[in-house]
Amino acid sequence: MGRNVFITGATSGIGRETAIAFAKNGDNLLLCARRKDKLDEMKQGLEDLYKVDVTVFELDVTDRAAVAEKVPAMIESIDHVDILVNNAGLAQGLDAFEDSSIDDMETMIDTNVKGLLYVSRTVLPYMLKRNIGHIINLGSTAGIYAYAKGAVYCATKAAVKTLSDGIRIDTIESDIKVTTIQPGIVETPFSEVRFHGDKEKAAAVYAGVDALQPEDIADIILFASNRPRRVQISDITIMANQQATGFMIAKK
Repeated sequence: MGRNVFITGATSGIGRETAIAFAKNGDNLLLCARRKDKLDEMKQGLEDLYKVDVTVFELDVTDRAAVAEKVPAMIESIDHVDILVNNAGLAQGLDAFEDSSIDDMETMIDTNVKGLLYVSRTVLPYMLKRNIGHIINLGSTAGIYAYAKGAVYCATKAAVKTLSDGIRIDTIESDIKVTTIQPGIVETPFSEVRFHGDKEKAAAVYAGVDALQPEDIADIILFASNRPRRVQISDITIMANQQATGFMIAKK
């Protein structure tokens, strides 16, 4: 019988490819995102293709009350969660700190830090009760190497890494694993969201570079989750071949 894998932000980019990778592996899925129509499409497609159980529900991870109400009910409906992939996250704007929108700052903090915190804090007690589980958090090379005009985004991803480390320390006597995945440049809708829907600006980010693809990150997430029980991978950093740090990229 496959594991139960809970993925946030599951309808696009890395989240979507991670759901596909786990389904191919024979694992059952609990998927959430803000768009129920996209979730319903994924459910039907994945169940038809891979013959796994897929449960979906609409959730904005920044809504603390909604997380507290919906997540426990969904976990109990499938009995338990073996793996939590905290994928939901975003960047908003690319401006010098002094010119940045406070609204953009708060959106990034609410989603990348507080949303991850709400979901993890809700799921972890269920894992501890069974003394087994794996929390996989999507960080970024931005959390290791700050870059110009990305101060707040970089800070949120540094917080993901530190929060992961802290949870690992607090659960050291249990069989809970905590992993931070830190991708570099990945060609997803990420940049389009950052630039508030400006497709031309988003395309320029990936022009001239063989960027990572979301399925590359999904493969690595699956790899980390498939290690023997004795093996805990704390961090994995992945960059494109022509990338040296978070924002140092050689373009053709």
